[in-house]
Amino acid sequence: MFSASQSSKAQFLDKARQAREERRELKERERAAVQIQALVRRFLCRCRLQREIRREVEDFFGANESASSKRSALSVFRIARKLLFVFNHKEDKERFEKLCRCILNSMDVENEPKVWYVSLALSKDLTLLWIKQIKDILWFCCEFLKQLKPDILQDSRLVNLHLTMLVTFTDTSTWKILRGKGETLRPAMNHICANIMGHLNQKGFYSVLQILLTNGLARSRPSLSKGSLTAIFSLALRPVVAAQFSDNLLRSFLIHIMSVPAIMTHLATLTPERLAVIESHELFRKFILFLSREAQCRDVCVCLEGSHTLCLLGNLVFLGSLNDKVLEEETAHFVGVLIHMLSYCQKYVSQKKSNLTHWHPVLGWFSQTVDYGLNESMPLLTKQLQHLWGVHMIRILFSDVLSKKLLENQEIAQLPAQPASPQNSLPMKNLFKRAFQKSASVRNILKPVGGKRVDSAEVQKVCSICVLYQTTLTTLTQIRLQILTGLTYLDDLLPKLWAFICELGPQGGLKLFLECLNNDTEESKRLLAMLMLFCDCSRHLITILDDIEVYEEQISFKLEELVTISSFLNSFVFKMIWDGIVENARGETLELFHSVHGWLMVLYERDCRRRFAPEDHWLRKDLKPSVLFQELDKDKKRAQLLLQYIPHVIPHKNRVLLFRNMVTKEKEKLGLVETSSASPHVTHITIRRSRMLEDGYEQLRQLSQNAMKGVIRVKFVNDLGVDEAGIDQDGVFKEFLEEIIKKVFDPALNLFKTTSGDERLYPSPTSYIHENYLQLFEFVGKMLGKAVYEGIVVDVPFASFFLSQLLGHHHSVFYSSVDELPSLDSEFYKNLTSIKRYDGDISDLGLTLSYDEDVMGQLVCHELVPGGKTIPVTNENKISYIHLMAHFRMHTQIKSQTAALISGFRSIIKPEWIRMFSAPELQRLISGDNAEIDLEDLKKHTVYYGGFHGSHRVIIWLWDILANDFSPEERAMFLKFVTSCSRPPLLGFAYLKPPFSIRCVEVSDDQDTGDTLGSVLRGFFTIRKKEPGGRLPTSSTCFNLLKLPNYSKKSILREKLRYAISMNTGFELS
Repeated sequence: MFSASQSSKAQFLDKARQAREERRELKERERAAVQIQALVRRFLCRCRLQREIRREVEDFFGANESASSKRSALSVFRIARKLLFVFNHKEDKERFEKLCRCILNSMDVENEPKVWYVSLALSKDLTLLWIKQIKDILWFCCEFLKQLKPDILQDSRLVNLHLTMLVTFTDTSTWKILRGKGETLRPAMNHICANIMGHLNQKGFYSVLQILLTNGLARSRPSLSKGSLTAIFSLALRPVVAAQFSDNLLRSFLIHIMSVPAIMTHLATLTPERLAVIESHELFRKFILFLSREAQCRDVCVCLEGSHTLCLLGNLVFLGSLNDKVLEEETAHFVGVLIHMLSYCQKYVSQKKSNLTHWHPVLGWFSQTVDYGLNESMPLLTKQLQHLWGVHMIRILFSDVLSKKLLENQEIAQLPAQPASPQNSLPMKNLFKRAFQKSASVRNILKPVGGKRVDSAEVQKVCSICVLYQTTLTTLTQIRLQILTGLTYLDDLLPKLWAFICELGPQGGLKLFLECLNNDTEESKRLLAMLMLFCDCSRHLITILDDIEVYEEQISFKLEELVTISSFLNSFVFKMIWDGIVENARGETLELFHSVHGWLMVLYERDCRRRFAPEDHWLRKDLKPSVLFQELDKDKKRAQLLLQYIPHVIPHKNRVLLFRNMVTKEKEKLGLVETSSASPHVTHITIRRSRMLEDGYEQLRQLSQNAMKGVIRVKFVNDLGVDEAGIDQDGVFKEFLEEIIKKVFDPALNLFKTTSGDERLYPSPTSYIHENYLQLFEFVGKMLGKAVYEGIVVDVPFASFFLSQLLGHHHSVFYSSVDELPSLDSEFYKNLTSIKRYDGDISDLGLTLSYDEDVMGQLVCHELVPGGKTIPVTNENKISYIHLMAHFRMHTQIKSQTAALISGFRSIIKPEWIRMFSAPELQRLISGDNAEIDLEDLKKHTVYYGGFHGSHRVIIWLWDILANDFSPEERAMFLKFVTSCSRPPLLGFAYLKPPFSIRCVEVSDDQDTGDTLGSVLRGFFTIRKKEPGGRLPTSSTCFNLLKLPNYSKKSILREKLRYAISMNTGFELS
């Protein structure tokens, strides 16, 4: 009973609660419905009101057009208030346009004060409301300008309309109300304009102008009209002038206006009178002085970031090129500002591509997001920047250096002066051509003399300018060559800069700069930047000059000066390496080293190709080879760096010895040397004499790299299929190697061709007619490598350009195909250089960027660039044509053949082993020394057999005939007769393997059974079976063995030997 009443009570309470909740929900729904209805009614009411207002506005503007210009200012003001009350950018665009036109029309009416919209500013009741209204209208104009695209015709009309509004109401000059008696009101009206301008500035007026200018100008062809650009620039300038060039407004102007790509160029083209305004206000000076304060310059750069900082830089440079007077007076500030801005950009210039970098057409890889919308204006920006390294600005900035007289006597040791060549007075038509023009100055040779204090104002100024150009080179990576070409345009800048460097410090030159390396001061860095700029520019100049211009015309530098400079550079680089500076070098020091080393190597390679320096000029007398070799054995870093960068400071024979030591060490490491405990693995091959090349190719190309480097024993099979007698102790393999090389390098086989003139070898462009020709070239490379590896000299004269490729020089950024071209075809080289010097219009010659060649009776056209046969050669691209043509002849045509041969050669000879040799030195390593044969050395290392000995009369006669009766050419023929090579080994005859031998023979070679006790005794005691006067001397080149009959008279020996070597009756196997 009790539990039942409890249950009913709970149910009752639950129902009461549900009823309350239902009533509350009902009230909420009723309240929500009322709220929704209120909102809807409000919305509908607002829409209705907006429709009514818009209708009223349309009715107002839809009245008779003739009457529209006579409408009172008050009525326009009221309708404007209503329109602004309901204003929506999308819906009211056309109505706003009509309002603007109506206001502007009212301002044009003559003698109707009540119609002039600006007259309301004089009403006590409406002044504040009118100012508020005009501020809103003008800001809406700005909002529209941000969205408009000037390249669209309709938008361009609206741009003009909104700009006219802004121009009209931010300056009182066009207000008719101020004419005559109204002139007294001008100060008050000017104050109102300043108020309006201030309001717009606060809202972001400069940002609007920047967007509009960028949309209209950041393209290949500007879409802004002259009137629009004039209006925008006038508007941008008004606040700055009004504020009397305050720092805040100069900052805004620099950030938003001067950072628009190439705006100054567009002003000069479209509206040059604006530039006159800039000049009248001395804005360029004010910009430079403002930015010369480091904090303000950093602030501007940070706001702009990299790409736009570069645009600001371009505009400042362009302005500087138009303001000589300011530039001369403010050189220090101008240079400082540019250095700071370039350094800021440089922070974001990256050396390589990564996920965090973007490509910039001027700066290269860039670690900030690049505004690709600016790419179209990059060519114009580049043109602006070119003024920085143009002749005009270089003359102004380097005035202290260029004013130096090189004709004055200097306290130096006089070297024999070259006769001055006549000045080349041909008119030059473009930048590249000017770089080749001859300097006419005749002067004393410039050498370090010292005497100028490095802390003087003049030196500091020149250092700053050098820092500027060096920073430009390292920042604007993609136009580096343009900059270098501009800096080398003036013939006298570099020699005068060298003269300036020669005068620095107490003694001048080397000592000062070596001290700077050890001082981490700002002054030292600036001095080193001067040296670095000199090296970069000089290297570029010498690279683009051909041999005639360097050696005969001596453009910029006299040859004696190149000797002095190279001596300075050689010492500087040596000291940097030997004193341990390079080991720990980072950043600027490492860049300096590469710069100086690059210039040094360009001079060294030029000297290797054609001598200008005296004998032993490149050697370091204070470097003992024994000390270097000891340090190399201990793996000392400085010794390794010396060998890597400047091996030429070590005498050539010591480097050859070092090379042979490297080979010996590798042989020991690979177990290829006979020891007491082990013998090297021997590879046996059988070769048919009639098919020597084919058998050698088939059997050797399958061998592994180590087997090729190891011992290879050859057994010859004659034409009857019978094994030839004889044991190969390196001699038979030497003969096989020589015969193979003789066959493959025979031009008749067409694997190799000879150059015209000196008949030197290089891969034949038509060698592809051979089956598996690339494998053949790889095999040839291995055979050549094996000969060098074993120290077997082979008489194979290579073309210089091909040796450079074998060394890998063609991969260097300083390599010039044109310089190497004479070694391929001197006549072709003369023809190409005559094109460079051609004074008329080169297009008259009818050349195209292609090369026509007669290939086995068919004329084949090779395009030097894609579509080259349709691209004419002009004065603008003729330098490119010359380089493309040279590159095609020496690289492209034989690229695959050369790559295959190099691959085979490097499988035996490591690239780092031969990197210490120049091209002529590599030829000597392959073919022996081109020096005259040292008979005393040969005599000392000769082995005798068959009874001959050093005091035997035939031997005495032989040495006497070689020394006194034979010419140097005949001695070379004698050496070739015995060893198959006309040149002696590089390190002397002690290194000839097998050793040079002379054997006394009694019978002909086919009857010769070798030495016996009887034959040796007869030879020793000069007992002859019969007079051998009718027999000739013979040789076994595989053993370097001369077989000499025991002649009775010296005259017979002379006659027979001379005949034998001239008929080349050697190459027989014992």
